[in-house]
Amino acid sequence: MNTLPDGYTPRQDLLQDKVIVVTGAGAGIGRSAALSFAAHGATVVLLGRTIPKLEMVYDEIEAAGGPQPAIYPINLEGAVAKDYDDMAQTLFDEFGKVDGLLHNAAELGERTPMNNYSPDVWIRVMHVNVNAPFMLTRALLPVMNHSSAGSIAFTGSSVGYEGRAFWGAYAASKAANENMMQTLAQELDQTTQIRVNSINPGATRTKMRATAYPAEDPMKVKPAEELMPLYLYLMGDDSVGVSGKQFEHLAS
Repeated sequence: MNTLPDGYTPRQDLLQDKVIVVTGAGAGIGRSAALSFAAHGATVVLLGRTIPKLEMVYDEIEAAGGPQPAIYPINLEGAVAKDYDDMAQTLFDEFGKVDGLLHNAAELGERTPMNNYSPDVWIRVMHVNVNAPFMLTRALLPVMNHSSAGSIAFTGSSVGYEGRAFWGAYAASKAANENMMQTLAQELDQTTQIRVNSINPGATRTKMRATAYPAEDPMKVKPAEELMPLYLYLMGDDSVGVSGKQFEHLAS
């Protein structure tokens, strides 16, 4: 497993002039990543389904003096291929390129044995966690080819490395994400300037974590901000040449 290089400190202008798309940007890790990317110079495209949350992040970025972000509302559960193609065209028309794509949005689904798992919930989780990232990546790849150093990061999970009882569709979807990352990395190697990796953030203080572990004291779980050096490393040019790797956050 790969980790952040020892002693790594992102420089302030690491993401200057980069355009980075973040899914699930309204809360949790996505919000922290959007704020951090903007603080290091990126124009962030905030993707999500809850417009008021995206607007709050937009306002936070502007208040902090970051480059003006963009909001692109989309419901990953209902979006179809044409919606992603339209998005890609809009971003190309507006920015001329996309340098980074962070697949962060995900559905937890049910925590229950497989024989009790709702087929409808299973299908929804797989659509949001697997089909949507595929369609978004497929649509954005031609736009990312206009970047001098593109980066795609999938959000992993320990249950994506090895299945665990009662994690159902979420575990299966995260295993699919890892496989998609590896497949893409091999396909894009040598023919593009786009690298593809995954990040397993581990236990992080998010709404999804609280839902999965309701008895856990959230104050004993690391905040999303602690992860940001790793996210910055993978989105910035310091990680050029690193592709097809699974990264994990090491507790400080």
